[in-house]
Amino acid sequence: HVQLVESGGGLVQPGGSLRLSCAASGYDYSSTCVGWFRQAPGKERELVASTHTTYDYTYYSESVKGRFTISQDGAARTVYLQLNSLKTEDTAMYYCAKVGMGWVPSNYWGQGTQVTVS
Repeated sequence: HVQLVESGGGLVQPGGSLRLSCAASGYDYSSTCVGWFRQAPGKERELVASTHTTYDYTYYSESVKGRFTISQDGAARTVYLQLNSLKTEDTAMYYCAKVGMGWVPSNYWGQGTQVTVS
């Protein structure tokens, strides 16, 4: 069955960095897309970044572009999100999910990893 497991979150000062990982299993990882989403208290879920697992095709939200970098390791079936120059506004629970057309998430989500910038 499909499993997505996030890790790497934590508490960091403004301007700091974190590297999040999303380990995928239970489905054909190749030639699919995985997205990183986040949700802060009182805010709706937003797509932060997405990537195709094989081709150079990525998306970044305007709020993180230039600061975050998404990448993936096909052999490890893992999608990474490098968070640099973190701001307090980046504080949220970060989730990864299998996504489809238009980066629309499927029903497959991880449990999330908390990022707190303070």
